[in-house]
Amino acid sequence: MSEVRGLTGLRPAPQAIDKITCPPYDVIKGGSPLEQTLRQEGRSLYHITLGDRPVETLSMLLDNGSLQREETPCFYVYEQTFSGHVRTGVLAAVPVSPYAEGKIIRHEKTFDDKVKGRLELRARTGYTFEPVFLLSKASLAEVLDAVKNSLVPVYAFTSDFAGHSELDGIYNRIFRVPEDSPAGQRLRELLKTSPFYIADGHHRYHASLLNGQTHFLAYICQADSVRIQAYNRVINGRIKFEEVQAALDLTKTDTFATPPKHSFALYTRTGSYLLAAKNIPADAVGRLDCSILEKELYPHLGLSHDLIMDTRYFDYYPEAEIQTMKEQVDAGAYDLVCALHPVSMEELFAVAEAGIADPGIVMPEKSTFFAPKILSGIIIYKHNKR
Repeated sequence: MSEVRGLTGLRPAPQAIDKITCPPYDVIKGGSPLEQTLRQEGRSLYHITLGDRPVETLSMLLDNGSLQREETPCFYVYEQTFSGHVRTGVLAAVPVSPYAEGKIIRHEKTFDDKVKGRLELRARTGYTFEPVFLLSKASLAEVLDAVKNSLVPVYAFTSDFAGHSELDGIYNRIFRVPEDSPAGQRLRELLKTSPFYIADGHHRYHASLLNGQTHFLAYICQADSVRIQAYNRVINGRIKFEEVQAALDLTKTDTFATPPKHSFALYTRTGSYLLAAKNIPADAVGRLDCSILEKELYPHLGLSHDLIMDTRYFDYYPEAEIQTMKEQVDAGAYDLVCALHPVSMEELFAVAEAGIADPGIVMPEKSTFFAPKILSGIIIYKHNKR
């Protein structure tokens, strides 16, 4: 399959890594407490990925020694410890190829206009700053564990974002593995054995395609080591829930939590309910709970597909933020919360593989949430063009 390479480019000096690294650009909302926290740290990669003077900031970080050049192609084994769990993957340069070749497999629709800012940043700097999160069916655990057991990490630090990010408080260890080392060669061989499935960062990969790059910056995980969270939603109907409640087959519940498969947990100011799916289609997309929800609940609320990205009617949160969603409803900002069961890895693979032959087969927007995200700035990739 893909001939994966080590990475060259720029990486933080050890004393600066906790200041430079930050959450991905697409989870930093303008005006949020997270953005305000990142803005206060002058060395944060935020000033490059979302700032007004990315070239000047990059030059400043090089001039003051916060960033150093990495000329030796290397893999970076990246371990995250969070809430008693450990997830390990590897940062690498993966060849760019058209979706139809089935080497890089997506499950979401991508839009050219959403990557204009990323393309402009790459054109101005010549670097890729944030990885695409990929899943592999290859058995990577043994070689990744061997690296962690035999090498001293080049970085070991706890992320501090003042409590405003899911990446806050995560303990990170990064191990540098030269491509031509025995472990590097073993990684190259293993990563040739399976195609890659995009978990997160579809538009970052799409930017690499449109940019004519030979390779793109990727974080690769063994698929069975990754957990998909449900992507829950707060909803304002054009028709209020109380007006249609009697028409729905609801079961009153004492608690509000992630529901079983093919059912939906609803929280409103009048109480909590469970709504069971009536019809479960056989096709890979139709049987997803988010697809069923769109057919079986949204019409009652006067909502259609073209509104699902309109914040007047919808907003989205991972299942870890159920309490935040309830507070939105209690405060009157939204009418109800709907919690879903998480998409399974098998469902993701089924949709992604069906979409190779038919690009129209993709998951609905906001179907999956992969947590934790990947820190940006561990390695800044000097990409090449065809």
